[in-house]
Amino acid sequence: MSTQAKQQQTQGLGGFEPYVEKKGEEYMGEPMRTHFTQILNKWKQDLMQEVDRTVDHMKDEAANFPDPADRASQEEEFALELRARDRERKLIKKIDKTLQLIKDEEYGWCESCGVEIGIRRLEARPTADLCVDCKTLAEIKEKQVGK
Repeated sequence: MSTQAKQQQTQGLGGFEPYVEKKGEEYMGEPMRTHFTQILNKWKQDLMQEVDRTVDHMKDEAANFPDPADRASQEEEFALELRARDRERKLIKKIDKTLQLIKDEEYGWCESCGVEIGIRRLEARPTADLCVDCKTLAEIKEKQVGK
């Protein structure tokens, strides 16, 4: 992946600057928690704006087409948008849960084994609650069960 593509990908999640650790800094100390709080709040704000845009779009575009095919196309488009917004609604709940973990000073630790999740993983997926090893193991188990 090119440097420009990586920058665009990073900016897609709030346009934040990657966290630079100071020598001897405590993992998930106040500066790190502040960094992730800002990322999560920006992400949540972006999602909420997208919800508002969808509502406005559906109000503006709603029409009673006399042609059944046109009406069906519009209903399908709206159904897809609503499905996407439902996923985003669930993500907003997860962001709120993660923000609470930060407040409780329990953020950044694997829920399964208790090790540090790691700053780069958390910047890639701020709502991650498993370390890479536990997540990989969970995915392997999920494939074996066939869910």
